[in-house]
Amino acid sequence: MSPPAAIDAVLLIAFGGPTAPDEIRPFLEIVTRGRRVPPERLEEVARHYERMPGGRSPLGALTLAQARALERELARGGAPLPVFVGMRNWHPFLHETLAEMTAGGVRRAFGIILSPLRSEASWERYQRDVTDARAKVRGAPEVAFAPAWCDHPRFIEAVTDRARAALTEISPTERAWSPLVFTAHSVPVAMADGSPYVADLTGAARAVAERLGHARWSLAYQSRSGSPREPWLEPDIADVLTRLAADGERHAVVVPIGFVSDHVELLYDLDVEARAIASAHGITLHRAAALNDHPAFIAMLADLVREHLGEAGRAGAPSSTTLAATREPPSSRGSSGQPPETRVSEGAPGPPRPSQERPDSARTSP
Repeated sequence: MSPPAAIDAVLLIAFGGPTAPDEIRPFLEIVTRGRRVPPERLEEVARHYERMPGGRSPLGALTLAQARALERELARGGAPLPVFVGMRNWHPFLHETLAEMTAGGVRRAFGIILSPLRSEASWERYQRDVTDARAKVRGAPEVAFAPAWCDHPRFIEAVTDRARAALTEISPTERAWSPLVFTAHSVPVAMADGSPYVADLTGAARAVAERLGHARWSLAYQSRSGSPREPWLEPDIADVLTRLAADGERHAVVVPIGFVSDHVELLYDLDVEARAIASAHGITLHRAAALNDHPAFIAMLADLVREHLGEAGRAGAPSSTTLAATREPPSSRGSSGQPPETRVSEGAPGPPRPSQERPDSARTSP
């Protein structure tokens, strides 16, 4: 593999979202293109977006804030670089951002996929989309991708800080034994089996729990979509909350470790739907904020850039990134079937004995 080349810009790559009420349905049509999604389901999701402040997704603004914060952090560290934002499913689309970068003279960019967990949908598909977007732009910059970062110490630090803040909402007498539930977007079991998705989630969650010194934790999945006949990762957050209520729990701290921004999957799926389920079963749900522009998360993004720059400065150094330019081709700035279950041993119900408190493994079983 060739050593990494020097870069002259950074590209943050995210999902995208509507920025106004009249963009919601066109956005959903793009997201679901090629899939047989019933119109009533699209309307249901559209109403979720309409309930957001301003009838829009905050994802674009949050990602832009991350980009601006990263620019400042890089400049403070002596590596000033412009940071661009490109989206898969809405403006600024990746090809729009690449066109802007090209017009500005950018030749080589460092791409960071803003998804901490790796699967075909959350990682490889983004890389393919960058390749496809480059093919639409004459003279588009090469894009080198950051390596996986779900175990980066600063990522763990940032999630830990968010989880700790949520835990402080619980009285000290109950806090130590209140369960932590780490969530990520559910994906089809077949996709998870072919990727490190569950291992990434389990390892990051364990690292945060250990840093907190909090023994009671488990995993849950949320925001499932797709055919009910296809098995997706479980348990669903609703089932976990119901089970905790049956065990007599009064509080649950939900940590959306699989997301880096407070967008609709958190603001509706957790803050509205999951909270209503918890309340109906007598549980108070305490939801940790997403990372957004948390200083430790921004510092982690800067670390990824600096590490790449350091590799580029060492002649012949092995590359930890892959160039989009080498892949096969195909802004911006500024459920009737029961899916297999992912189980984490959580120990006995109620206050667990120390020997039973820490989950050791995640298992996907039919």
